[in-house]
Amino acid sequence: MRLTVGGHTIEVGNADKVFYPDAGITKRDVVAYYEQVAAVMLPHVRDRPVSMQRFPDGITGEGFFQKDAPDYFPDWIATVAVETESGRNVRHPLIQDAATLVYLADQACLTPHIWLSRAEHLHHPDRLIFDLDPPDADFALVRHAAHAVRALLGDLGLPAYLMTTGSRGLHVVTPLDRRADFDTVRAFARRAAELLARREPDRLTTETRLDRRGGRLFLDYLRNAYAQTSVAPYALRAKPGAPVATPLEWSELDAKDMTARRYTLRNLFRRLGQRTDPWAGIDRHARSLAEAATRLKALEETERSRS
Repeated sequence: MRLTVGGHTIEVGNADKVFYPDAGITKRDVVAYYEQVAAVMLPHVRDRPVSMQRFPDGITGEGFFQKDAPDYFPDWIATVAVETESGRNVRHPLIQDAATLVYLADQACLTPHIWLSRAEHLHHPDRLIFDLDPPDADFALVRHAAHAVRALLGDLGLPAYLMTTGSRGLHVVTPLDRRADFDTVRAFARRAAELLARREPDRLTTETRLDRRGGRLFLDYLRNAYAQTSVAPYALRAKPGAPVATPLEWSELDAKDMTARRYTLRNLFRRLGQRTDPWAGIDRHARSLAEAATRLKALEETERSRS
């Protein structure tokens, strides 16, 4: 199978290999999905180092993460050298165009995971993220936690954007102006999460150890660190039914049929045909953490005085 995308010719090997046996979805379908979704997906992934989650034999086979772009990748795929903790440089691919997205799909990259910063400012994120996964199958608790995070961010003067992960939970994301470094952003996210956990100790926690959470939802702020990644908006997940990480309007969160896997390769384009991308223009709402940190400190002091 040969495709020409953006002036680049891509030979898709084993196009009829079944990647999602439960849904009968082939590699051909996956490649076609990424070619079609590229226009809406690219603004959210462009310029961000990518970690590729690859499944050469489909979701029932063994998958693996790959950070470095192999030598055999064509030279038209952009890359960025990233220094690791050991001092070694890893050259991550960048998804700058539809052809790269399609090429990675041909490499059985079902799920691109992206950095929270961009190549030109690797140490200064333009996203703050809370990863909300339920302790069990209780999606109602995830909904509740997402609303709580949004309310707190609103009190701090920060916008909140919502996305299903396509797996178990939700992401709540705030766009940043890149003035703060990762240590500052992570410390802020931790304090915000701890404040929420103190408000609702029976439902929410920042306890990192699973055996100490006691059925409470972990307000995961840990992704806000250098070289950490999150699933890209509109990325497929290696789960039955080919679910898609999907940006949502907040008004959709409480719909009875809403789950982390509500949207899939089979129904996402029907959705996109009915509404615009809820994250379109997200970067225009980027904020500084400076004023938000001042507001957070005031809330912490107020709550300490009440206890």
